[in-house]
Amino acid sequence: MESEHAIVTWCVGHLVTMSYPEAYDPELKRWSMNTLPFLPKEFKYQVIDEVKKQFDIVSGLLKRRDVDVIYVCTDSGREGEYIYRLVEQMAGVQGKTRRRVWIDSQTEEEILRGVREAKDLSEYDNLAASAYLRAKEDYLMGINFSRALTLKYGPSVASYLGERRAVLSVGRVMTCVLGMVVRREREIRQFVKTPFYRVIGSFQIPDTGSEETVSSASERMFQAEWRAVEGSRYAQTPALYKENGFKEEKTAKELISFLSAEPMEASVFAAEKKKETKYAPLLYNLAELQNECSRLFKISPDETLKVVQELYEKKLVTYPRTDARVLSSAVAKEIGKNIRGLLQVPALEPYAGHILEAGTYQKLSSTRYVNDKQITDHYAIIPTGQGLSALRTLGELQAKIFEVVSRRFLSIFYPPAVYQKISLNMEKQGEHFFASFKVLSEEGYLAVAALPWQKKREDKAESAGRNKKSQENPDGEESQGGRDSDEKETELSGSGAKALLKALTALKKGQKLPLCKMEIKEGETSPPKRYTSGSMILAMENAGQLIEDEDLRAQIKGSGIGTSATRAEILKKLVNIKYLSLAKKTQVITPTLFGEMVFDVCSLSMKQLLNPELTASWEKGLTYVAEGSITSDEYMEKLEHFVTLRVNGVKQGNFQYALRPYFDAAAGYYKKPSASGTGKKNSAESRNRK
Repeated sequence: MESEHAIVTWCVGHLVTMSYPEAYDPELKRWSMNTLPFLPKEFKYQVIDEVKKQFDIVSGLLKRRDVDVIYVCTDSGREGEYIYRLVEQMAGVQGKTRRRVWIDSQTEEEILRGVREAKDLSEYDNLAASAYLRAKEDYLMGINFSRALTLKYGPSVASYLGERRAVLSVGRVMTCVLGMVVRREREIRQFVKTPFYRVIGSFQIPDTGSEETVSSASERMFQAEWRAVEGSRYAQTPALYKENGFKEEKTAKELISFLSAEPMEASVFAAEKKKETKYAPLLYNLAELQNECSRLFKISPDETLKVVQELYEKKLVTYPRTDARVLSSAVAKEIGKNIRGLLQVPALEPYAGHILEAGTYQKLSSTRYVNDKQITDHYAIIPTGQGLSALRTLGELQAKIFEVVSRRFLSIFYPPAVYQKISLNMEKQGEHFFASFKVLSEEGYLAVAALPWQKKREDKAESAGRNKKSQENPDGEESQGGRDSDEKETELSGSGAKALLKALTALKKGQKLPLCKMEIKEGETSPPKRYTSGSMILAMENAGQLIEDEDLRAQIKGSGIGTSATRAEILKKLVNIKYLSLAKKTQVITPTLFGEMVFDVCSLSMKQLLNPELTASWEKGLTYVAEGSITSDEYMEKLEHFVTLRVNGVKQGNFQYALRPYFDAAAGYYKKPSASGTGKKNSAESRNRK
């Protein structure tokens, strides 16, 4: 697009890529151990055939004599920098002034600011250097390790699967993610369920005759859980599974028999009343949003990124490929514009209006939602308050994701939710029962954070007589007996909730309560949960939590596996090459037999590739390059040494026969492999049955 004073042109993703080894030497097209490790001194690049026409257009415009200044407006991040630098390199651009436009949204105002404040491109040279190194790292590890392992172990894998050949694709990030999924699957298989037995007592609150107290006997009944605290006849004994449960049912029956002595009542040993204040969560970064959309809509991280990118391009939200969950102080000063724009959205107008009227947005800078130190390239994903005419063109999923982002944004301007809580400790014959209750007394930010379509489901469930109990929490701790008992709370809801809480609150220390009955509740420990596409993205982002070494964990804090821009694509690739299976309806991720076999090959011959600490520490190294802490030469020296060491290790190793028992062990969980394609979908149904 050309005017009298300016030309606008564009890339379509990458226009230039790294050349395959055969571009260096035709002999390298043939895979051979003799040519490994492959470590070129100068890397070669080439224009991608499918987009050569666009490259020629961009290249010609960049070199036009009447063009003096080039404004680089590719995505404001490492990969965006790399896209432009490769084009400039291949085009041979010289003698031009180059300025970098760095923006957080595509609103007209932000674009104009980006152009006005554009810095010299050279100020981003360190970022570009880290981008080049990321590509070289993935290239060298991918080519060298995939060729070495395929040549050494491909025939064994192919033979076992009944295939003519098998290519083992491995890489810095993807193999690590494969390792996380396979390890989790094997933990689940090896898990042995352990039954345990809890004793639950039903107590009754005395009827005071007051109109404000709960009237019927059933409504005055509550349950409490026995625990072997200090002074209990069972404390510290082998009979306990945990302090709130026994290993054997007969011991639980013994306790009930012991406590059945008259009078059937207990004394209130302690009653603690307090308020709990719960603030709105931090804003969304891409990983958190991908996890939320996986949970809410059962869509993959790749689909979430696609939708939020479309919202960004329609000017509705800010830049999506971000790791930050906070805003910058500069944005906080202008945040009223974003809120005012949402007055045009009927579903959000009441909340935006309330915030503007109350003026709570004016104090944003002093809250935890603003922190310049926690922002690298971009701040959190929020609505721009602009481009709202595009709302009419949105599909249902786009509109819902826009609302999810907007409600999270608006909730940070609301006061916290406040719960009234009461914790009770009842004693009978030296044994203690515990109960904890809470009622929402001030809705606060929950008023805006609640999603309408989700609330309808909850209301429907409540009308069927359900009370929310954190003992029966969605993470399954109750079935595992894994959560400390004093954290268990029953959240009271419905018309009688506040009255019941008031009656509970009125209980005094030493007061006698009828113990109406005791029962045994059998539970069993449950295995770890499989990753979903969303929880995997979060696990990749927080890879440091998987690292046992404390010093290394601190060193790589903030560096996960991959980046916000690449994680969804990595997951998608692992599914496409049949290493992983993704259940579309549930978004649960499981390995395939082929994926498990590749894991075993790597585990025996190149174990480092499976470890999160290796991948995250390389990512940290790239951050150091971008910050200018280390040079590209220092990084490349370490990279070449690592590749050489690992390839030579594969050459010297011979684990073909040792692999067979591992393959057999994994294959027992799958249908017999089909000869029509390596790693075909032969797993999910069989695994689920097992």
